[in-house]
Amino acid sequence: MATDLELLKEEYEIAGDNHFSGSIETPMHDEAFVKSDEEKIDAIQEHFRVIMHELGLDLNDDSLSGTPYRVAKMFVKEIFQGLNPENKPKISVFDNKFQYNKMLIESDISFNSTCEHHFLPIVGKAHVAYISSGKVIGLSKLNRIVDYFARRPQVQERMTKQIFEELKTVLDTENVMVVVSAEHLCVSSRGIQDKTSLTTTVEYGGLFENEEYRNDFYKLLKS
Repeated sequence: MATDLELLKEEYEIAGDNHFSGSIETPMHDEAFVKSDEEKIDAIQEHFRVIMHELGLDLNDDSLSGTPYRVAKMFVKEIFQGLNPENKPKISVFDNKFQYNKMLIESDISFNSTCEHHFLPIVGKAHVAYISSGKVIGLSKLNRIVDYFARRPQVQERMTKQIFEELKTVLDTENVMVVVSAEHLCVSSRGIQDKTSLTTTVEYGGLFENEEYRNDFYKLLKS
């Protein structure tokens, strides 16, 4: 008969393999920003040193001695910098003076994220579109919004919805569509080890509820 601990471990595996997510918000505890970045780096460095030691690695080796610091700095300053609201891109909104009321698409936005279930990379591209309701933003800001939400432990479905909701808020329109397609290394480098599959998620609203608009979006992507 399975013990409670064995059942709990099985539950963990099921949740991870199913990419389960409970909320559109990234789960954060109440004291997430009490420490400075440097304090977090110091703490993570020591914890990662323990992990490396438990794996049997010799931290006195010249090649490995600086790894705990490098990993800690990378976590805080680079691949997980999207956890800190202070790093959220500043978005300037402009009046749509050209009165352009057709679809605007920014396609093939490359991003790197991290699976929150196994802390392995998610590598992919996002395609976003909107139809202005009177406001527009600089094209590069679309890339920056995708990058901001990617740079944190993620579930792809959540990331897609976060980008979608942010664009709706910034542009003050429901006419937004987001498609994200990515390779998950938790699929390609562990478990089933499928090297060719991609995961695609879609979120849309407003005029994109109309199939004709969605089809136009997909046709433009292919072209």
